[in-house]
Amino acid sequence: MATNKHAIIRYKALDKCFRNHGRKYFIDDLIDACNDAIYEFTGTDIGIKRRQIFEDIKFMESPQGWDIPLEHCRDGHKIFYQYSDRSFSINNQPLNETEENQLKEALMTLSNFKGMPQFEWVEEITARLNSVLGISRTTEKIIEFDQNNYLKGLEHITPLYNSILYKKAIHIEYKSFKQDTPHLMPFHPYFLKQYNNRWYVFGKNDDSQFVLNLALDRIISIADSSILYQPNNTIDFNEYFEDIVGVSLSTEATLLHIILNVRNELLPYIKTKPLHGSQKLKDRGTTHTTITLDLIPNYELESVILSHGEGIEVLAPDSLRDKMRMRIELINNNYNKSADTLQTKP
Repeated sequence: MATNKHAIIRYKALDKCFRNHGRKYFIDDLIDACNDAIYEFTGTDIGIKRRQIFEDIKFMESPQGWDIPLEHCRDGHKIFYQYSDRSFSINNQPLNETEENQLKEALMTLSNFKGMPQFEWVEEITARLNSVLGISRTTEKIIEFDQNNYLKGLEHITPLYNSILYKKAIHIEYKSFKQDTPHLMPFHPYFLKQYNNRWYVFGKNDDSQFVLNLALDRIISIADSSILYQPNNTIDFNEYFEDIVGVSLSTEATLLHIILNVRNELLPYIKTKPLHGSQKLKDRGTTHTTITLDLIPNYELESVILSHGEGIEVLAPDSLRDKMRMRIELINNNYNKSADTLQTKP
């Protein structure tokens, strides 16, 4: 079976040809029909080869496919193809073995989203398909995403998503970690983003000309608002995060060329999971390798660097190096305290 992304388009096109007894479809006609179907669906002209069509026919005739009742009819020196059963169509057949296995894999993947507010439908559709396909609920789990179903604020994803989708202004009751009491604000949501297992909504309120990001775990409540929605006409969120790590972008910050010294034993991990898309490897020494980043420094970048402990050192710019030194000194002070002074008396 061909496994490329256009396979199902070709199968549908071939099925349509085989069902049409009013015309003789020779191999060149089948090639043209598949190319036309792919172009209509994708807008691309990829040029299907004869060998591909023969492989598709072989698969469709197999038990792994649909066991199609296909006649290979000779017309002179050429062969045309049609179903012996005029009522047959792959659209009317039960799932074949390959489709069933693919659907089972998809269901197991989808099951990881159960419990998230915007995926309430997963539970229902999984139960229905389980009964049809005979997938046991005790099937061994073989994939898991890095997510926290106990994270506060997940219940706000659906109303925020709908507000963005339908361009509706809302009122948000919000309490940051720096505030003693929550406050109510009008808000025009534009974008939802997850970072480090936390969700954030980006938008504007009526008192700010800049985009704000609000953590969903600090939202107390969300209510509909009658105020006119202010659409996003300035920010392309496909590019908004390109120059930062995480979600924090200061309006006054500038792009900097950052130089880091990485221990060679850590380097394979940094190469396979770059700190940022701009990461480049420069000079490799016997114990350390220099890498560069071109981005806007923020708290998230500092935290990522610190997460690698002694494996990464900031060489430049001085502003970032000094900030990292201050944070490391605070950490050092914590660990230099006597353990006796940290113990509380009963």
